[in-house]
Amino acid sequence: MPKIAFIGAGSTVFAKNLLGDILSFPELAGSTIALMDIDETRLNTTRLVAERIARSLGAHPTLEATTDRRRALDGADYAITMFQIGGYRPSTVIDFEIPKKYGLRQTIADTLGIGGIMRALRTIPVLLDVCRDMEELCPQATFLNYVNPMAMNMWAINRASKIKNVGLCHSVQGTAYQLAADIGVPPEEINYVCAGINHMAFYLKFERKTPQGVEDLYPRIRQIAAEGKAPAWNRVRYEVCKRTGYFVTESSEHFSEYVPWFIKRDRPDLIEKFNIPLDEYIRRCEVQLAGWEVTKDTIENPSIPVDKEKARQKLLAAGATSEEVQWILEEASNFDAIEQSHEYGSYIIHSLETGQPRVVYGNVANHGLIDNLPTGCTVEVPCLVDRNGIQPVRVGALPPHLAAMMQTNINVQALTVEAALTGKREHIYHAAMLDPHTAAELDLEQIWNLVDDLIAAHGDMLPPFA
Repeated sequence: MPKIAFIGAGSTVFAKNLLGDILSFPELAGSTIALMDIDETRLNTTRLVAERIARSLGAHPTLEATTDRRRALDGADYAITMFQIGGYRPSTVIDFEIPKKYGLRQTIADTLGIGGIMRALRTIPVLLDVCRDMEELCPQATFLNYVNPMAMNMWAINRASKIKNVGLCHSVQGTAYQLAADIGVPPEEINYVCAGINHMAFYLKFERKTPQGVEDLYPRIRQIAAEGKAPAWNRVRYEVCKRTGYFVTESSEHFSEYVPWFIKRDRPDLIEKFNIPLDEYIRRCEVQLAGWEVTKDTIENPSIPVDKEKARQKLLAAGATSEEVQWILEEASNFDAIEQSHEYGSYIIHSLETGQPRVVYGNVANHGLIDNLPTGCTVEVPCLVDRNGIQPVRVGALPPHLAAMMQTNINVQALTVEAALTGKREHIYHAAMLDPHTAAELDLEQIWNLVDDLIAAHGDMLPPFA
């Protein structure tokens, strides 16, 4: 049975989903699960969750919990990373509040933009430390990374380490299910091909088989865009589909800050028209923290029922929507319920262990996979997984306007990775200068001053830059 190390296991709810996925497979039910986090309190909570999941599934894993990363990785067959360097406070708050002083507003700030740049600069060194530990302690292991900013992180890893790896996200399969619901087609009937970069991949084909043959489902999607019938929370993506002919994978709140067209300080009408949730990640973090308090109580005191009214008031005060309140209360009340998620991690491990072939979407280095994107950059493409490993599929050339749009993001990624690997401060300024959203709002002097302010505010969370 394999040893699977969870690095950042204090992300209890996400760890719970992956643990449930992994231990649901009989071939993996006896795995050694090494849980590691620097926060001992949250680590112990995740250990309790792992024990309950194992009991619920009748699985018998060997569970280990440690604050020592090297101990968790020693002899591992798989390492899964799921952490946030700097946390919500102080780092994420800094990434939002300082740009606001310059009039630069963000929605998520974890993938691109000035927030994504700073997150990468404080995350890449830790990921490379993980890789160095793996090279010494488990050199044949496979590294599964869930940490954002995905494209920058994986690009740095592939430049600096030989460890086998793949970056994993749920936006491709998650958006496919959403699109199926929008057009009224059962998700199990759809077939698609998607490619690009993480959070900016596009469905090149979206179809289903019928008794009459293959039905192209894109006309249905484009009709929603043309008629202005997009769900309120998804107007940005349908607008992009209307203008480009293709549907992008990541959510509207994410995508709106990867391009210069939607968030403009002198255009409040755009914010309203496209329903863009500024500071959405801040709100979401506050809700998650309130939800964690509710959920933690039920994990540690399973015999005491949730005080739903008290919990509801706490969640509403944190900014939760009614749908979020309902979901969190259901999750807290039924925390032992295990359902297979659509995360790829467990499927990859199962296929590598058993040889059962599967196709997943992974973030890998572009070596002959997408012709009109730079060699070595991180691309998101279909990958065949079996005992031969994770085998990316060649896609060829993307539609030229889609590749051009991605290149604007790749420019920022390349310079940020260069800064992280060389320690040269000038690359940070240049990355911010070329960021589409930042450049649309600020002049060069403002961008230089903003970068200086952010570096100073993050302090020791960042490595020194010359």
